[in-house]
Amino acid sequence: MGVAVLTRGNRELTGLLASATTEVLVMSTGSLALARPREIDRYNLRRGVAYRVLCPGEFPLPGGAEIRTAPEVPSDALVVDRQFAVLPADRNGFAVFELPGVVGTTVELFERIWAVSPPRGEELPNERERELLALLSSGITDESAALRLGVSVRTVRRTAADLMLRLGARSRFQAGARAADRGWLPAGSPDPAPVLSVGACAGGRGR
Repeated sequence: MGVAVLTRGNRELTGLLASATTEVLVMSTGSLALARPREIDRYNLRRGVAYRVLCPGEFPLPGGAEIRTAPEVPSDALVVDRQFAVLPADRNGFAVFELPGVVGTTVELFERIWAVSPPRGEELPNERERELLALLSSGITDESAALRLGVSVRTVRRTAADLMLRLGARSRFQAGARAADRGWLPAGSPDPAPVLSVGACAGGRGR
C-alpha cells in the first residue's frame, strides 16, 4: 500500500489500530481528530501494546498510555508499529502512509519532541533548583554551589540527587544537558560543561 484516504470514523482506522503488535505513537495538537479515545486503544493497552502520546496538556486518553506534554505539537499523527503513519487529509479524512520516507520522518519528528518533553504532571523545578542546575552543569563544585546559594553542601547534594532522578540522568553532565533541552535552566545560562571532573561527579570532592 502507498496511500489510502480514510473517512473520519472509518472502521479501517480501527482495523489498522487493531493490527498493532508493539507500539502506537500519537501526536495531538489538542484536537480530537486522531487522538480521540477509542475502545480499540483500551483493548490494545490491555494486551500489551505500548502507547506514547504527545499533547499540549490535559487530554482524555485511556489509562496506561505514557503521556508527555509539549507547549506546541506541530501536527496530528498516529504511527502504528513504525510501519504505518496516519496523517490528516483533506475534507476531514485521514491518509495512511506505508512509504518508509513518510513513516520515518513522522517518527523522527515525534522522537525529537518526545526527548525534550516532560511527562504529564511532572513537577517543574523552582527558582533555586534552576539556579543549582545551572551551577552544577557548569562544572562547579558542591562547596562552591552551596556558597553561592547560601545553603549547606548536604542540601546541594540532596537536591542534585533529586533533580537527577526527576531528569532520569545518570550523571550531572547528563542532567545539565537534559535540563537545557527541557528549558529548565535560567535564561542566559551557559551550555553544560563538556567534561566534569571525577571529583565533581562524585559529589564535589577532589577539585
